[in-house]
Amino acid sequence: MTAPATAPVPAPVPAPMPALTVRGLELRRSAHVAAAGTGSNGDTPPLAAPPLVGPVDLAVERGQVVCLVGPSGCGKSLTCMSLLGMLPDGVARTAGTIRVNGQAVDGQAAYGAPPEQLRLLRGRGAAYVLQNPASCFDPVFTIGTHFQETLAAHLPTTPGSGTRPDWRAAARAALREVGFDDADAILRHYPFQMSGGMLQRVMIALALVLDVPLLIADEPTTDLDLPSQARVLDLLDQVRRTRNMGILLVTHDLSVAARMADRMAVMRHGRVVEQGDVRELFAAPRHPYTRALLAAHHRLYGLCPPHGDDAPTQHPATAPAATAPAAAGHP
Repeated sequence: MTAPATAPVPAPVPAPMPALTVRGLELRRSAHVAAAGTGSNGDTPPLAAPPLVGPVDLAVERGQVVCLVGPSGCGKSLTCMSLLGMLPDGVARTAGTIRVNGQAVDGQAAYGAPPEQLRLLRGRGAAYVLQNPASCFDPVFTIGTHFQETLAAHLPTTPGSGTRPDWRAAARAALREVGFDDADAILRHYPFQMSGGMLQRVMIALALVLDVPLLIADEPTTDLDLPSQARVLDLLDQVRRTRNMGILLVTHDLSVAARMADRMAVMRHGRVVEQGDVRELFAAPRHPYTRALLAAHHRLYGLCPPHGDDAPTQHPATAPAATAPAAAGHP
């Protein structure tokens, strides 16, 4: 008598790869790194100067928004630039690991990494939306030329034919996705013919056309009027849901964090002093600076005064001037 056939055991489904993982990141002035030199055994001795940034641990999952908040000059933008090997002259990464969609970012990426490696990282791994969109476009070229150059630099050729997909079709589709009805007219425009809100949506469209898993948005609404801010935030939330894109969103506005974020990280003096689920952090902040930050937000909008320990008594998204519904997270 033969044994009954058994159904094959399905292979375990691998866990989705995080869009971004940062562990122990430290950034220092290059002069301090050079002054440290090397020891007699060739090892780099401990650096005496404190880091400009770090240590920083961050993680962004696909389909998740993580807000990075903190005062001006605390290291938020330096942290974002380090993720794509874009540190300015005079700053070096001295510790930590960065992985963008599973790809390790070389600590010396800004200092001589192969151009092809950087192109793959910046075009296929992540996109960067900056605070002032006008500074990111060349005013003598049309929007269409910017799309054409971006796709030529980053979009792979079709196997066998050696050709790339039609850039116009890809650009039209991305522009329509971000709310432009007449995409062909936008492609003919020069950057100076467009408002800040329009250019910010074009920057997001450039990220969509490459279908990146991670979008780094460094204060993307700061220079915009309130209607444009709301439209850009709606758009970011839309692409997070429809594209399963991870978003690292830098902002000073706690109402934006309350509206958009799944998780929030609070920076001060170059360090992440507290991070966690956005609802839990708003309800029970642990670090004194986080409590003071939330209390100041409440006072700004004339909400219920905080408790004696500066803990807020009301969710920041309920602020009258906030451009967000009165709930954090997503439905």
